[in-house]
Amino acid sequence: MLLSDLFSETYIALSSNKARSGLTALGIIIGIASVIAMVSIGQGTSGQIQSSIEGLGSNLLTISPGFSQQGKGYVSSGRGASQNLKNEDVEVLKAIEGVSYISPEVQKRYQIVATTGNNTNSTVIGVAPSYAMVRNVTVANGNFITDSQVSSLSKVVVLGPTVASDLFGEDNPIGQTIRINKINFKVVGVLQAKGGSGFSNPDDMAFVPLTTMQKILAGQEYLSSISISVASKDQMSQVKELALSTLAQKHNVDPTSPDFSILSQEDILGTLAQVTNTFTIFLASIAGISLLVGGIGIMNMMLTSVTERTREIGLRKAIGAKRNDISRQFLTEAIMLTFFGGVFGVIIGWLAAYLISSLANITTQVSWQSVALAFGISAGIGIVFGYYPAYRAAKLNPIEALRHE
Repeated sequence: MLLSDLFSETYIALSSNKARSGLTALGIIIGIASVIAMVSIGQGTSGQIQSSIEGLGSNLLTISPGFSQQGKGYVSSGRGASQNLKNEDVEVLKAIEGVSYISPEVQKRYQIVATTGNNTNSTVIGVAPSYAMVRNVTVANGNFITDSQVSSLSKVVVLGPTVASDLFGEDNPIGQTIRINKINFKVVGVLQAKGGSGFSNPDDMAFVPLTTMQKILAGQEYLSSISISVASKDQMSQVKELALSTLAQKHNVDPTSPDFSILSQEDILGTLAQVTNTFTIFLASIAGISLLVGGIGIMNMMLTSVTERTREIGLRKAIGAKRNDISRQFLTEAIMLTFFGGVFGVIIGWLAAYLISSLANITTQVSWQSVALAFGISAGIGIVFGYYPAYRAAKLNPIEALRHE
C-alpha cells in the first residue's frame, strides 16, 4: 500500500464518524494538556525559588551557630553552641583568601510602631555596612547603615519597602521616628523592592546598626549568623573549607564536629532542586493518569472499529491485501488520533499555563522539553494502545470476515 493511500484511507475512516473520533481524541487532549500545565507549574516554581535564593546574595556562604546532622537539620551540640558566634570570629574570617565581603548579623522579631499609629511585627536585623554588598540590597531612598553609625551606636533604621508601606503608607518615611521594642529610631533609608517572598526577604525587614542591636535592643554579644560573599564561584568550596578549619580552630573544636554550621547557596539549591523535581514528577504522574485513560479509550474505539469494519477487512484481504497492510491501516488511525490529540493538548496546556500564571499569580514555565515529551508520549500511546486492535484486525480470516453480518 502506498503511503498516500494509507493516509487517505485513514482520513476517510476517522472522518466517517467525527463525533466518536473527537471524543476519543479528547482523552488524549486532556491528558497532554494536564501534563504540560503541571510540569510548567513545577518548573516555574523551581525557577522562582532559585531566583529568590540567588537574589539573597552572590556566591553566599552562611555560618550559623549549632551543627547539622544529616537528616536531622540544625541541632545544638550540647555545649551552649546555640550562642557561640561572636564579633571576633568575623575578624579571623576576613583574613581568608577569596572572601570579598563579610556581614555579621543579629536577628530578632519586634513590634514596630510608627508615629502614624500604624504598627507591624517584623524581623529587625543588626548589620554592618557590608550587608548591602553581601546580600545585594539597594537603597531606593535615603542611605544604608554607615560605619560611623555602627561605631556610635546610632538609633537609626533602614526599612524594607513592605515595612515602610505598612507603617507609613504612601508617605515618605525618611526622617520619621518609629519605636522598636519601645525605643525610638530615626528612619534614614528605604530599600528598593526585590519582589520576592520568604527566604529572609529583605522587603519585610528593618535594619539597624549592629552595635545598637547588640547593646541596646537585644542586649547580647552573640551573632545570629555570619554571611560571607566569595569573590568567585570557583572558590566556594575552598573558602568553605578554610572557613570551617579557621573557625573550628578559633573555637577550639574538632573540624569534623564543629559547634557551627556553614551552608552554601549550592547546598540550598541542590536540596530544593531535589524537592521541586520530586514535586514536578508527582504532578506530572497525577496528570499522566488521564493519558492512560485516554489510551484505553483509543483502544476501545479501535476494537469497536475493527468489529464494525469486519466485512471491509475481509473484502480487502480477498482482493490481495496482506496482514501488514491491514495492521498498518489500523495502527496509523490510532497514531493519527493521538497525534492530533497531542497537538491540541499542547496548545491547550500552554494556554492553561498562561492563565494559571495570570489569574492565580503562580509562576509557570513551559519548556520545549516538556512539549517534546508530550508528543513522544502521545505517539507512544497510539502505538501501544493501537497495536492490539491492529493485530486483531490483521489476523482475521477473510472468509469468516466476509460472512460477518
